[in-house]
Amino acid sequence: MFRAAPRTLALALAVATAPLPALAQSCGGSFAGFVDGLSEEAVARGHDPALVQRFFASVRHDPKVIAADRRQGVFQLDFTSFARRLISQNRIQTGQAKEAQWSSVFDRIEREMGVPRGVLLAFWAFETDYGGFQGDFNTANALVTLAHDCRRPELFRPQVFAALELYAHGDFDPATTTGAWAGEIGQVQMLPRDIIENGVDGDGDGHVRLKTSAPDALMSGAQMLRSLGWAPNQPWLQEVTVPARMDWSRAGLDTTLAPSEWQAQGVAPRGGRWQADLPASLILPQGKDGPAFLTYPNFSVLFEWNQSFTYVLTAAYFATRLEGAPVFDAGNPAPGLEGPQMIRLQEKLATRGHDVGEIDGILGAGTRAAVRAVQAEMGLPVDGWPTMDLLNRL
Repeated sequence: MFRAAPRTLALALAVATAPLPALAQSCGGSFAGFVDGLSEEAVARGHDPALVQRFFASVRHDPKVIAADRRQGVFQLDFTSFARRLISQNRIQTGQAKEAQWSSVFDRIEREMGVPRGVLLAFWAFETDYGGFQGDFNTANALVTLAHDCRRPELFRPQVFAALELYAHGDFDPATTTGAWAGEIGQVQMLPRDIIENGVDGDGDGHVRLKTSAPDALMSGAQMLRSLGWAPNQPWLQEVTVPARMDWSRAGLDTTLAPSEWQAQGVAPRGGRWQADLPASLILPQGKDGPAFLTYPNFSVLFEWNQSFTYVLTAAYFATRLEGAPVFDAGNPAPGLEGPQMIRLQEKLATRGHDVGEIDGILGAGTRAAVRAVQAEMGLPVDGWPTMDLLNRL
């Protein structure tokens, strides 16, 4: 019999996330001085000084973490290329085998938390190849290095103190715990604060061990999705077909319509029926001539797991495949822009006053919104897909 974890870790979150005393620089500067400042803050939060000293004693700056943070070229791929890279027949077959192996765990998750097995299997596959490779970066080093780096300190600084809290409970070793370069741990890759808030002892051994226990990892992942607002027994994604002509400006995550309203626009389910009478957004990851999907409210929850639109869409689609959906229709979209071309586009959009976020060659939400705006200005189909023609016009 599986049981949920006691809420002791969740109660400890009050310590892990207490207001920051102004004892050290927020980022940058001497790494040794930065670690000393973190140690002082930890003691000010109420942690035992000896425990704090032991935790930070082995922490070192890891330049490989910074290199990995700056090198995320895989997210420059378009959706079809990205999906074909991540989804293989072997991954599908392994997913089916894992579903059978842990069917009782998935049954319990669906019954108690309402999170479908396909969604958990998809993230389990993409994050660690079903636990096969969980990352070999020292987690404490990764978190402190990223907190010291001034690109996203507000994200990683709280994770350092959450890892310290896990250490205090005997569930983290700063010298030996390893994971992804960004500090995620375990088979479904959760950050320390997420483990504190949503960790579940799925196998009933009294610990939340996401690296070695599939039940712990799967139930913790499901609990995190539920805490983020996952609605039980509701879909998340459905492939559709679109007409040759429609009001393309209504596509995008910022517009939601009822299925009947999409149907009036000429949108139709591909090879099936409408999955739910819920507000839905039409997304065209490669423009009006490429794949098309309706996203339901649960889709937005998945962005809490990963901020990349392409990654989330691919995981959401893979989840439907694992639950029986057919291979998506790639269509015949115009070729997209490659990295240097996308950077040029972002620069040109920025000079026109559009906020594209970081100029990184990745087609993120800000860049898509800017593309749609200039497409409207130029009288082009407003489908958010940047092409060489658009770049040349700019």
